[in-house]
Amino acid sequence: MSSAGSAAMAGGTSFGEKLRRWVPIMVLAPSLIASFVYVFVFSGWTLYISLSDSTLLPTYGFRGLQPYMDLWANRRWGVAYSNLFFFSAFYVAAAMGVGLLLALLIDQKVRAESFWRTMFLYPLAVSFIVTGTVWQWLYNPTSGFEFLMKSLGWTDFQFALTTDRKNAIWAIIITGIWQSSGFAMALFLAGLRSVDGDIVKAAQIDGASTFRTYRKVILPSITPIFLAVAVVLLQFAIKTFDLAVALTNSGPGISTTFPATYVYDLMFQRGEIAEGAAAAMMILAALAVVLVPYSLYLVWRRRRELNRG
Repeated sequence: MSSAGSAAMAGGTSFGEKLRRWVPIMVLAPSLIASFVYVFVFSGWTLYISLSDSTLLPTYGFRGLQPYMDLWANRRWGVAYSNLFFFSAFYVAAAMGVGLLLALLIDQKVRAESFWRTMFLYPLAVSFIVTGTVWQWLYNPTSGFEFLMKSLGWTDFQFALTTDRKNAIWAIIITGIWQSSGFAMALFLAGLRSVDGDIVKAAQIDGASTFRTYRKVILPSITPIFLAVAVVLLQFAIKTFDLAVALTNSGPGISTTFPATYVYDLMFQRGEIAEGAAAAMMILAALAVVLVPYSLYLVWRRRRELNRG
């Protein structure tokens, strides 16, 4: 009896260990499979469609690189890609700058810190389409800032960004900064609060001013945070769709066309599925240019930390 009980207990323990080992795998497996299908299978299907002769509906006749050649020969696609670079440069730099400034101010142990953090982070909780719609009202000459200033007596005041072909993209940039600077602030603030307090105290004991302490000690130690924020904001920029549609609907004319809005137009408005798939693959390539180097950097950094012990 004793040996049989011991064997049963050993078998039970073995089963329990196996169960604990397999439960996480079973829990994660559905999402991993769905992610694999969503990313790799659908990306492969989109790549094949981009090489086909599809028009209104997907077909599978091979056409080679002609859809890509047609895409890059289209003036609107050139405008969309140049807008993407212009928007990304100003949007990422300004959102990071505003977010860092807000984080530095909150890091001074201000009163009602929780309130300020929530207020600055709140815009990110609002969907991009809602943000775009609200700001479109504010930019509207008959109901927004221009109308308000003229009502106060400044009859020559003009702030009709969304109706100006040359300046409409700035409306999207300003709105994007308002939407995302709180996100950058949250990450920067978390990085500032993670810095070893002993290092900061040592710098202060050595007579370093607050500005010099931040510039020479604190900010250099959170360099990975800067990189992470830049990568995430670049992803936001590359996938810009809702803001452009809600604010300007890619206008006036084609002045605020973005790659994502052009993909939608090709596939669902003009029935050019092959060319739309080619444009989608170009967006994927732009994302890969951002994400692949960042992923390799994370792997290299992790290995270096492990080697250091």
